[in-house]
Amino acid sequence: MKKVIIIGAGPAGLTAADTLLKENKEDYSITVLEGSGDVGGISRTVTYNGNRMDIGGHRFFSKDERVMQWWKDRLPVQGAPSFDDKKLGREKTLSPGGPDPEKEDNVFLIRNRISRIYFLNKFFDYPISLKPQTFINMGFKRTVKSGFSYAGSLVHKREEKSLEDLYINHFGRTLYSMFFEGYTEKLWGRHPSMIDPSWGKQRVKGISVTEVVKNAFGKIFGSKSNETSLIEEFIYPKYGPGQLWEKVAEDIQSDGAELIKNAKVVSLSKENGEISSVTYEKDGERITLEADIVLSSMPVKDLIEAMEFEVPEKIGRIASGLPYRDFVTVGLLVDKLNLKNETDIKTLGNIVPDCWIYVQDTDVKLGRIQVFNNWSPYLVKDAENTVWIGLEYFCSEGDSFWNMSDEKCIDLAVKELIKMGVINSESDVLDSHREKVKKAYPAYFDTYSHMDELVDFLNTFGNLYCIGRNGQHRYNNMDHSMATAFEAADAIINENPDKSAIWNVNTEQSYHEKK
Repeated sequence: MKKVIIIGAGPAGLTAADTLLKENKEDYSITVLEGSGDVGGISRTVTYNGNRMDIGGHRFFSKDERVMQWWKDRLPVQGAPSFDDKKLGREKTLSPGGPDPEKEDNVFLIRNRISRIYFLNKFFDYPISLKPQTFINMGFKRTVKSGFSYAGSLVHKREEKSLEDLYINHFGRTLYSMFFEGYTEKLWGRHPSMIDPSWGKQRVKGISVTEVVKNAFGKIFGSKSNETSLIEEFIYPKYGPGQLWEKVAEDIQSDGAELIKNAKVVSLSKENGEISSVTYEKDGERITLEADIVLSSMPVKDLIEAMEFEVPEKIGRIASGLPYRDFVTVGLLVDKLNLKNETDIKTLGNIVPDCWIYVQDTDVKLGRIQVFNNWSPYLVKDAENTVWIGLEYFCSEGDSFWNMSDEKCIDLAVKELIKMGVINSESDVLDSHREKVKKAYPAYFDTYSHMDELVDFLNTFGNLYCIGRNGQHRYNNMDHSMATAFEAADAIINENPDKSAIWNVNTEQSYHEKK
C-alpha cells in the first residue's frame, strides 16, 4: 500500500484524495494535512449569526464535463422550486426526480448568472454590451471618444508585453481607462503596464468591441456569431461552496483517508531524488510522516521554503519572489439597498438581481460587492426582509488595510457604501463581520516570469505533484484546481511520469464562462 500525503484540504486536495480512493482504496493509504481548522480553502463557507458568507464567490460551472458530473454525483440538482423561486413565481428548468430544497439540504440550486459593473453611479453589463442603455450611461461624448479610440487600436496594434497592451488592443484606450485600468490596479496592487498579459488573455478572449458589434448586428439580422454566449445559469450548493467540500471531506474519511486539521507543513525531506517524508506541526508538536507520493496544493513559495535539503540558489530566489494578493471580505447585513432594480428580473424585496457588482470607481478601495441573497436565499437568515452583502477588498498581507482592526475596517467599508449611495447611513447596518484570506490570488509579476524554471525543478521529483491554485501559482478557478487533481491522480494510477497534462490545465486561451 502506497503512502500518499496530500497537503491542503481545498478543492484540489480533496478531489485528489477522493479520486484515488474511488479508483482503489486498497492501493493507497491517504493522509490529508490541512493547515487551518476548515476544509475547502477559499471555497469554504463562513457562518456568522445565522448568515453565511461565500469567500470570494464560487459559481459551479465548468466546460470540463468530468468536473460537472463529479459535482452532480455528490449533490443532486434541485427538482422543485427554491424558496425565492416559489415566492416570486420564477420558472427554472428543474431536474426530474431531484430533491426539494425546501425539504432537503443536500442539493444544488439552479441560479441566474448576473454580474454587472457599477460605474458613474450606473449599471453596465459585464462584459460590456451594445445595448442602448450602455450608450445612455456613457453619454454622447464618451461614446464618440470610445469609438475613435477603438478604431485607432485596430490600426496601431501594440506589442503585448503587458496586460495594459492586451486590453488596449482589444478595447481601445478609452474603454480600457474606463473599465479595466482602475479595477485591475485595485485587484493586483500594480498598474496593468507592470503585469504579465497571461492572466488577461483568458478573460478577454472573444470579448472585444469587434465581437460585441458582430453579436449586436447578428441579433438584428438573425445571423450567428462565431463566439458562444456567456453562461446564463450555474448550479450552487444550498448553503454555499463549503457545504460541498465538507461533504467530500466526510466521504473521504468514510473511505479510509485520514484528515488532520490545523496541521502546518514545516519541512520536506528527500531520498534518492524523491520526497521521502513530510513533517507537520500541530499543537506545538512536530510529527513526521513517510511518503511514497506527495500531492501539494500549498503555495509554491512555502513549498520550496519547507524543503530542508539544498535548493539551487536561483530556484530559491524565484520562489521567494513569487507575489500574491490577499483578500478581505466585510459582511454587512442591511435592511435594504438604495440601488434600484430596473431589470425585468423578479427578486425578493425587489433588490438588484446581481450576484456580483464590480466597482470601477477609483475613489473607493472597494473592488466588488456580493449580494448573498442572489447566490442562495438559504445563505441569509431572513432573506425576505434583510440583504446580506459581502464587500470584497484586495490588499497585501501586512499593509495598512490588512492590519486594520475589525472595527476600523468595517467602519471604512460602511462609509464607502454611503459615499457610493448604496446605503443611506450607518444606522442601516444591522450586523457585520470581517474575514481575511492570505495568498488568495497568485499574481503574475515580479519573479513569475521565471515560473517555467521553477516548474522544471519541481518536476525533478518524480513523486511530487503540484496541484491547485497556489500549488501551481496560477489563477485557477475551482474547476481548474479540480482538473489538476484529476490529472495528477490519473498520472499516479497509471504510473505515468509525464506531468505536462497537470501543468497544462488552465492554459487554454479561452474565456472561462463561455458556454
